[in-house]
Amino acid sequence: MSDMQTIPAIMAGLGQAARAAAAELAYAPSQAKERALRVAADTLCANTDQIIAANAKDLDYGRAKGLSAAMMDRLMLDAGRIAAMADGLRAVAAQSDPVGEVLADWDMPSGLNIRRVRTPLGVVGVIYESRPNVTADAGALCLKAGNAVILRGGSESFHSSVAIHACLVAGLQAAGLPEAAIQLVPTRDRAAVQEMLTMTETIDVIVPRGGKGLVGLVQREARVPVFAHLEGIVHIYLDKSADAEKALRVVLNAKTRRTGICGAAECLLIHKDIATGLGADVLGMLMQAGVRVHAGPGLVGTDLATDADWGREYLDMDIAARVVEDVDEAIAHIRQYGSNHTECILAEDPAAVARFFERLDSAILMHNASTQFADGGEFGMGAEIGIATGKMHARGPVGAAQLTSFKYLVRGQGTTRS
Repeated sequence: MSDMQTIPAIMAGLGQAARAAAAELAYAPSQAKERALRVAADTLCANTDQIIAANAKDLDYGRAKGLSAAMMDRLMLDAGRIAAMADGLRAVAAQSDPVGEVLADWDMPSGLNIRRVRTPLGVVGVIYESRPNVTADAGALCLKAGNAVILRGGSESFHSSVAIHACLVAGLQAAGLPEAAIQLVPTRDRAAVQEMLTMTETIDVIVPRGGKGLVGLVQREARVPVFAHLEGIVHIYLDKSADAEKALRVVLNAKTRRTGICGAAECLLIHKDIATGLGADVLGMLMQAGVRVHAGPGLVGTDLATDADWGREYLDMDIAARVVEDVDEAIAHIRQYGSNHTECILAEDPAAVARFFERLDSAILMHNASTQFADGGEFGMGAEIGIATGKMHARGPVGAAQLTSFKYLVRGQGTTRS
Protein backbone atom coordinates (compact mmCIF):
# COMPACT_ATOMS: atom_id res chain seq x y z
CA MET A 1 0.00 0.00 0.00
CA SER A 2 1.16 3.56 -0.64
CA ASP A 3 1.63 6.10 2.16
CA MET A 4 -1.50 7.93 1.04
CA GLN A 5 -3.43 4.70 1.46
CA THR A 6 -1.99 3.82 4.84
CA ILE A 7 -2.09 7.23 6.54
CA PRO A 8 -5.90 7.52 6.44
CA ALA A 9 -6.09 4.05 7.96
CA ILE A 10 -3.54 4.93 10.65
CA MET A 11 -5.34 8.13 11.58
CA ALA A 12 -8.74 6.42 11.60
CA GLY A 13 -7.31 3.85 14.02
CA LEU A 14 -5.94 6.56 16.29
CA GLY A 15 -9.29 8.34 16.24
CA GLN A 16 -11.31 5.25 17.11
CA ALA A 17 -8.94 4.33 19.93
CA ALA A 18 -9.05 7.89 21.27
CA ARG A 19 -12.84 7.95 21.21
CA ALA A 20 -12.98 4.71 23.21
CA ALA A 21 -10.40 6.02 25.69
CA ALA A 22 -12.28 9.30 26.10
CA ALA A 23 -15.39 7.39 27.17
CA GLU A 24 -13.41 5.86 30.03
CA LEU A 25 -11.56 9.03 30.95
CA ALA A 26 -14.82 10.97 31.38
CA TYR A 27 -15.36 9.19 34.69
CA ALA A 28 -11.78 8.22 35.60
CA PRO A 29 -10.98 8.82 39.29
CA SER A 30 -8.97 11.93 40.07
CA GLN A 31 -6.44 9.77 41.91
CA ALA A 32 -5.76 7.69 38.80
CA LYS A 33 -5.11 10.76 36.64
CA GLU A 34 -2.88 12.23 39.32
CA ARG A 35 -0.90 9.00 39.63
CA ALA A 36 -0.44 8.78 35.86
CA LEU A 37 1.05 12.27 35.75
CA ARG A 38 3.33 11.75 38.74
CA VAL A 39 4.70 8.49 37.36
CA ALA A 40 5.17 10.15 33.97
CA ALA A 41 7.14 12.96 35.65
CA ASP A 42 9.36 10.49 37.48
CA THR A 43 9.89 8.53 34.26
CA LEU A 44 10.90 11.70 32.39
CA CYS A 45 13.59 12.39 34.99
CA ALA A 46 14.77 8.78 35.02
CA ASN A 47 15.08 8.82 31.22
CA THR A 48 16.82 12.17 30.89
CA ASP A 49 19.83 10.71 29.07
CA GLN A 50 17.68 8.84 26.56
CA ILE A 51 15.57 11.92 25.88
CA ILE A 52 18.66 14.07 25.34
CA ALA A 53 20.02 11.44 22.94
CA ALA A 54 16.75 11.47 20.99
CA ASN A 55 16.81 15.27 20.99
CA ALA A 56 20.33 15.24 19.54
CA LYS A 57 18.90 13.53 16.44
CA ASP A 58 16.30 16.26 16.15
CA LEU A 59 18.92 18.98 16.54
CA ASP A 60 20.93 17.41 13.70
CA TYR A 61 17.76 17.35 11.60
CA GLY A 62 17.05 20.99 12.45
CA ARG A 63 20.56 22.11 11.55
CA ALA A 64 20.29 20.28 8.23
CA LYS A 65 17.03 22.13 7.55
CA GLY A 66 18.72 25.45 8.33
CA LEU A 67 16.55 26.39 11.31
CA SER A 68 17.31 29.77 12.88
CA ALA A 69 19.08 30.04 16.23
CA ALA A 70 15.79 30.91 17.91
CA MET A 71 14.05 27.88 16.42
CA MET A 72 16.94 25.66 17.44
CA ASP A 73 16.56 27.02 20.97
CA ARG A 74 12.88 26.06 20.90
CA LEU A 75 13.86 22.57 19.81
CA MET A 76 16.72 21.99 22.25
CA LEU A 77 16.27 19.92 25.42
CA ASP A 78 18.75 19.64 28.28
CA ALA A 79 18.53 18.28 31.80
CA GLY A 80 17.11 21.55 33.11
CA ARG A 81 14.34 21.72 30.54
CA ILE A 82 13.44 18.07 31.07
CA ALA A 83 13.27 18.68 34.82
CA ALA A 84 11.03 21.69 34.13
CA MET A 85 8.76 19.46 32.03
CA ALA A 86 8.54 17.01 34.91
CA ASP A 87 7.76 19.85 37.33
CA GLY A 88 4.98 20.94 34.98
CA LEU A 89 3.48 17.45 35.05
CA ARG A 90 3.60 17.41 38.84
CA ALA A 91 2.01 20.85 39.00
CA VAL A 92 -0.87 19.72 36.78
CA ALA A 93 -1.21 16.54 38.88
CA ALA A 94 -1.52 18.64 42.05
CA GLN A 95 -4.32 20.81 40.68
CA SER A 96 -7.92 20.13 41.56
CA ASP A 97 -9.75 17.99 39.02
CA PRO A 98 -11.93 20.25 36.86
CA VAL A 99 -14.26 17.42 35.79
CA GLY A 100 -17.48 17.57 37.75
CA GLU A 101 -16.80 21.02 39.19
CA VAL A 102 -20.08 22.80 39.88
CA LEU A 103 -20.11 26.08 37.96
CA ALA A 104 -23.60 27.13 39.00
CA ASP A 105 -26.41 25.71 41.13
CA TRP A 106 -29.94 27.08 41.37
CA ASP A 107 -33.54 26.15 42.11
CA MET A 108 -36.53 27.00 39.94
CA PRO A 109 -40.11 27.76 41.06
CA SER A 110 -41.13 24.58 39.22
CA GLY A 111 -39.26 22.59 41.87
CA LEU A 112 -36.33 21.70 39.65
CA ASN A 113 -32.74 21.92 40.90
CA ILE A 114 -30.33 22.73 38.09
CA ARG A 115 -26.57 22.41 38.18
CA ARG A 116 -24.07 23.35 35.49
CA VAL A 117 -20.95 21.19 35.84
CA ARG A 118 -17.69 20.84 33.94
CA THR A 119 -17.40 17.91 31.57
CA PRO A 120 -14.57 16.83 29.22
CA LEU A 121 -14.54 17.96 25.61
CA GLY A 122 -13.86 14.39 24.49
CA VAL A 123 -10.99 13.98 22.01
CA VAL A 124 -8.55 16.82 21.43
CA GLY A 125 -6.19 16.95 18.46
CA VAL A 126 -3.05 19.02 19.03
CA ILE A 127 -0.87 20.04 16.06
CA TYR A 128 2.34 21.79 17.01
CA GLU A 129 5.75 22.78 15.69
CA SER A 130 9.29 22.40 16.99
CA ARG A 131 8.82 22.59 20.76
CA PRO A 132 8.94 19.01 22.09
CA ASN A 133 7.81 20.09 25.59
CA VAL A 134 4.31 20.58 24.14
CA THR A 135 4.09 16.79 24.01
CA ALA A 136 4.24 16.65 27.81
CA ASP A 137 2.20 19.79 28.47
CA ALA A 138 -0.64 18.95 26.10
CA GLY A 139 -0.76 15.31 27.16
CA ALA A 140 -0.93 16.24 30.84
CA LEU A 141 -3.57 18.94 30.49
CA CYS A 142 -5.85 16.88 28.29
CA LEU A 143 -5.62 13.93 30.67
CA LYS A 144 -6.33 16.13 33.70
CA ALA A 145 -9.46 17.43 31.98
CA GLY A 146 -10.62 13.90 31.17
CA ASN A 147 -9.91 14.16 27.44
CA ALA A 148 -8.13 11.76 25.15
CA VAL A 149 -5.57 13.50 22.94
CA ILE A 150 -3.94 12.85 19.58
CA LEU A 151 -0.61 14.67 19.34
CA ARG A 152 0.99 15.57 16.05
CA GLY A 153 4.35 17.19 16.73
CA GLY A 154 6.57 18.97 14.25
CA SER A 155 8.86 16.98 12.01
CA GLU A 156 11.85 18.66 13.66
CA SER A 157 10.95 17.32 17.12
CA PHE A 158 9.89 13.83 16.07
CA HIS A 159 12.45 11.77 18.05
CA SER A 160 12.15 13.92 21.17
CA SER A 161 8.36 13.68 21.10
CA VAL A 162 8.50 9.90 20.76
CA ALA A 163 10.76 9.66 23.82
CA ILE A 164 8.57 12.00 25.89
CA HIS A 165 5.39 10.24 24.80
CA ALA A 166 6.80 6.92 26.03
CA CYS A 167 7.10 8.42 29.52
CA LEU A 168 3.46 9.55 29.43
CA VAL A 169 2.36 6.07 28.38
CA ALA A 170 4.32 4.59 31.30
CA GLY A 171 2.26 6.81 33.60
CA LEU A 172 -1.01 5.69 32.04
CA GLN A 173 -0.01 2.05 32.41
CA ALA A 174 0.94 2.52 36.08
CA ALA A 175 -2.43 4.14 36.81
CA GLY A 176 -4.49 1.56 34.94
CA LEU A 177 -5.76 4.11 32.42
CA PRO A 178 -6.14 3.35 28.69
CA GLU A 179 -2.89 3.84 26.78
CA ALA A 180 -4.88 5.40 23.96
CA ALA A 181 -5.65 8.33 26.25
CA ILE A 182 -2.46 9.99 24.93
CA GLN A 183 -1.45 9.03 21.39
CA LEU A 184 1.30 10.37 19.16
CA VAL A 185 0.94 10.37 15.38
CA PRO A 186 3.71 7.96 14.31
CA THR A 187 4.74 9.70 11.10
CA ARG A 188 6.27 12.96 9.91
CA ASP A 189 4.12 12.90 6.77
CA ARG A 190 2.04 16.07 6.44
CA ALA A 191 -0.83 13.99 5.09
CA ALA A 192 -1.52 13.04 8.71
CA VAL A 193 -2.33 16.67 9.48
CA GLN A 194 -4.79 16.84 6.60
CA GLU A 195 -6.50 13.72 7.92
CA MET A 196 -6.80 15.14 11.45
CA LEU A 197 -8.53 18.25 10.15
CA THR A 198 -11.42 16.21 8.75
CA MET A 199 -11.88 13.63 11.52
CA THR A 200 -15.23 15.04 12.65
CA GLU A 201 -16.52 11.71 13.92
CA THR A 202 -13.65 11.12 16.35
CA ILE A 203 -12.00 14.50 17.16
CA ASP A 204 -13.99 17.18 19.00
CA VAL A 205 -11.56 20.10 18.75
CA ILE A 206 -8.22 20.87 17.08
CA VAL A 207 -5.60 23.02 18.80
CA PRO A 208 -2.90 24.31 16.41
CA ARG A 209 0.22 25.68 18.09
CA GLY A 210 2.78 27.22 15.79
CA GLY A 211 3.41 29.96 13.28
CA LYS A 212 1.00 31.82 11.03
CA GLY A 213 1.42 29.25 8.25
CA LEU A 214 0.32 26.31 10.39
CA VAL A 215 -2.53 28.12 12.13
CA GLY A 216 -3.77 29.59 8.85
CA LEU A 217 -3.77 26.15 7.22
CA VAL A 218 -5.75 24.67 10.11
CA GLN A 219 -8.27 27.51 10.18
CA ARG A 220 -8.82 27.32 6.41
CA GLU A 221 -9.13 23.58 6.04
CA ALA A 222 -10.36 22.17 9.35
CA ARG A 223 -13.85 20.73 9.49
CA VAL A 224 -13.30 20.11 13.21
CA PRO A 225 -13.77 23.12 15.56
CA VAL A 226 -10.49 24.99 16.20
CA PHE A 227 -8.98 26.82 19.19
CA ALA A 228 -6.81 29.37 17.39
CA HIS A 229 -3.33 30.06 18.76
CA LEU A 230 -2.00 32.72 16.46
CA GLU A 231 1.51 34.13 16.37
CA GLY A 232 2.67 36.38 19.18
CA ILE A 233 3.08 39.87 17.72
CA VAL A 234 3.70 41.30 21.17
CA HIS A 235 3.87 45.06 21.75
CA ILE A 236 5.25 47.13 24.60
CA TYR A 237 4.13 50.74 24.91
CA LEU A 238 6.60 52.98 26.77
CA ASP A 239 4.54 55.85 28.17
CA LYS A 240 5.98 59.24 29.08
CA SER A 241 5.19 58.43 32.73
CA ALA A 242 7.23 55.20 32.70
CA ASP A 243 9.70 54.56 35.51
CA ALA A 244 13.16 54.34 33.95
CA GLU A 245 14.49 51.52 36.12
CA LYS A 246 11.36 49.39 35.59
CA ALA A 247 11.34 50.08 31.85
CA LEU A 248 14.95 49.10 31.28
CA ARG A 249 14.58 45.88 33.27
CA VAL A 250 11.24 44.82 31.79
CA VAL A 251 12.04 45.54 28.14
CA LEU A 252 15.36 43.71 28.28
CA ASN A 253 13.73 40.65 29.82
CA ALA A 254 10.71 40.75 27.51
CA LYS A 255 12.92 40.73 24.40
CA THR A 256 16.01 38.73 25.31
CA ARG A 257 15.16 36.13 27.99
CA ARG A 258 13.99 33.72 25.29
CA THR A 259 13.45 35.19 21.84
CA GLY A 260 11.81 32.11 20.35
CA ILE A 261 8.67 31.99 22.50
CA CYS A 262 5.34 33.57 21.63
CA GLY A 263 5.49 35.95 24.60
CA ALA A 264 8.73 37.61 23.44
CA ALA A 265 8.35 41.34 22.72
CA GLU A 266 8.46 42.15 18.99
CA CYS A 267 7.59 45.87 18.83
CA LEU A 268 8.35 48.81 21.12
CA LEU A 269 6.13 51.91 20.91
CA ILE A 270 7.69 55.00 22.51
CA HIS A 271 5.89 58.18 23.58
CA LYS A 272 7.23 61.17 21.65
CA ASP A 273 8.11 63.11 24.82
CA ILE A 274 10.72 60.53 25.87
CA ALA A 275 11.97 59.42 22.44
CA THR A 276 15.36 61.08 22.89
CA GLY A 277 15.54 60.36 26.60
CA LEU A 278 14.38 57.11 28.17
CA GLY A 279 13.39 55.74 24.75
CA ALA A 280 16.90 56.21 23.42
CA ASP A 281 18.32 54.63 26.59
CA VAL A 282 16.12 51.57 26.17
CA LEU A 283 17.07 51.12 22.52
CA GLY A 284 20.75 51.59 23.34
CA MET A 285 20.51 48.94 26.03
CA LEU A 286 18.89 46.51 23.59
CA MET A 287 21.54 47.10 20.94
CA GLN A 288 24.27 46.64 23.52
CA ALA A 289 22.67 43.28 24.37
CA GLY A 290 22.89 42.25 20.71
CA VAL A 291 19.35 43.06 19.62
CA ARG A 292 18.86 44.43 16.09
CA VAL A 293 16.58 47.45 16.42
CA HIS A 294 14.47 48.23 13.34
CA ALA A 295 13.86 51.90 14.13
CA GLY A 296 11.23 54.23 12.78
CA PRO A 297 11.69 57.99 12.17
CA GLY A 298 13.15 59.91 15.09
CA LEU A 299 14.83 56.89 16.65
CA VAL A 300 18.37 55.55 16.42
CA GLY A 301 18.59 51.84 15.76
CA THR A 302 20.53 49.17 13.93
CA ASP A 303 18.38 49.37 10.78
CA LEU A 304 15.68 51.63 9.40
CA ALA A 305 12.23 50.15 9.89
CA THR A 306 10.14 49.37 6.82
CA ASP A 307 6.42 48.65 6.54
CA ALA A 308 7.29 44.95 6.75
CA ASP A 309 8.57 45.40 10.32
CA TRP A 310 5.15 46.36 11.72
CA GLY A 311 3.18 43.26 12.61
CA ARG A 312 6.18 40.98 12.26
CA GLU A 313 6.97 38.11 14.61
CA TYR A 314 10.78 37.90 14.58
CA LEU A 315 11.29 35.13 17.16
CA ASP A 316 14.90 36.28 17.16
CA MET A 317 17.17 39.04 18.47
CA ASP A 318 15.22 41.71 16.56
CA ILE A 319 12.68 44.29 17.61
CA ALA A 320 10.76 47.00 15.75
CA ALA A 321 10.48 50.45 17.35
CA ARG A 322 8.54 53.60 16.53
CA VAL A 323 7.52 56.88 18.10
CA VAL A 324 3.83 57.48 18.89
CA GLU A 325 2.02 60.65 19.89
CA ASP A 326 0.36 59.19 22.95
CA VAL A 327 -1.38 56.12 24.36
CA ASP A 328 -4.18 56.45 21.80
CA GLU A 329 -1.78 56.20 18.86
CA ALA A 330 -0.13 53.21 20.54
CA ILE A 331 -3.55 51.57 20.85
CA ALA A 332 -4.32 52.31 17.19
CA HIS A 333 -1.00 50.78 16.09
CA ILE A 334 -1.63 47.63 18.13
CA ARG A 335 -5.16 47.29 16.75
CA GLN A 336 -3.81 47.52 13.21
CA TYR A 337 -0.77 45.27 13.50
CA GLY A 338 -1.29 43.07 16.56
CA SER A 339 -2.40 39.44 16.78
CA ASN A 340 -4.52 39.76 19.96
CA HIS A 341 -1.93 37.80 21.92
CA THR A 342 -0.15 39.92 24.58
CA GLU A 343 0.51 43.65 25.01
CA CYS A 344 2.22 45.60 27.80
CA ILE A 345 2.17 49.19 29.00
CA LEU A 346 5.07 50.62 31.01
CA ALA A 347 3.63 53.59 32.87
CA GLU A 348 3.07 55.16 36.26
CA ASP A 349 0.05 57.19 35.12
CA PRO A 350 -3.10 55.30 36.23
CA ALA A 351 -5.20 57.03 33.57
CA ALA A 352 -2.91 55.82 30.77
CA VAL A 353 -2.95 52.28 32.16
CA ALA A 354 -6.73 52.29 32.50
CA ARG A 355 -7.14 53.53 28.92
CA PHE A 356 -4.74 50.87 27.59
CA PHE A 357 -6.54 48.08 29.47
CA GLU A 358 -10.01 49.34 28.54
CA ARG A 359 -9.49 49.94 24.82
CA LEU A 360 -7.39 46.95 23.82
CA ASP A 361 -8.82 43.47 23.59
CA SER A 362 -5.81 41.19 23.32
CA ALA A 363 -6.02 37.95 25.28
CA ILE A 364 -3.41 39.20 27.79
CA LEU A 365 -2.75 42.81 28.81
CA MET A 366 0.10 43.63 31.19
CA HIS A 367 1.26 46.61 33.21
CA ASN A 368 4.90 47.02 34.26
CA ALA A 369 5.62 43.31 33.79
CA SER A 370 7.61 41.32 31.24
CA THR A 371 5.59 39.81 28.44
CA GLN A 372 7.57 36.61 28.98
CA PHE A 373 5.04 35.93 31.76
CA ALA A 374 2.46 35.14 29.05
CA ASP A 375 2.57 31.49 29.98
CA GLY A 376 0.13 29.10 31.60
CA GLY A 377 2.71 27.90 34.11
CA GLU A 378 3.31 31.48 35.24
CA PHE A 379 -0.46 31.94 35.54
CA GLY A 380 -0.62 29.04 38.00
CA MET A 381 -2.04 26.55 35.49
CA GLY A 382 0.94 24.18 35.78
CA ALA A 383 1.29 24.11 32.00
CA GLU A 384 -0.57 25.23 28.91
CA ILE A 385 -1.41 23.94 25.47
CA GLY A 386 -0.89 27.46 24.19
CA ILE A 387 -2.24 31.01 24.22
CA ALA A 388 -5.64 31.12 22.52
CA THR A 389 -6.14 34.40 20.65
CA GLY A 390 -9.72 33.82 19.53
CA LYS A 391 -12.81 34.66 21.55
CA MET A 392 -14.80 31.44 21.43
CA HIS A 393 -14.75 29.12 24.44
CA ALA A 394 -11.12 29.44 25.55
CA ARG A 395 -8.93 32.56 25.56
CA GLY A 396 -5.42 33.28 26.81
CA PRO A 397 -3.44 30.43 28.39
CA VAL A 398 -5.32 27.17 27.82
CA GLY A 399 -4.99 24.96 30.87
CA ALA A 400 -7.01 21.99 32.07
CA ALA A 401 -10.13 23.98 32.98
CA GLN A 402 -10.23 25.55 29.51
CA LEU A 403 -10.22 22.05 27.99
CA THR A 404 -13.66 21.30 29.40
CA SER A 405 -17.20 22.12 28.38
CA PHE A 406 -20.21 21.82 30.67
CA LYS A 407 -23.48 19.98 31.00
CA TYR A 408 -26.64 20.56 33.02
CA LEU A 409 -27.77 18.17 35.73
CA VAL A 410 -31.49 18.67 36.36
CA ARG A 411 -33.18 17.03 39.37
CA GLY A 412 -36.87 16.88 40.19
CA GLN A 413 -39.30 15.05 42.46
CA GLY A 414 -41.65 13.64 39.88
CA THR A 415 -41.88 17.20 38.59
CA THR A 416 -44.09 17.89 35.57
CA ARG A 417 -44.55 20.98 33.42
CA SER A 418 -47.91 22.66 33.30
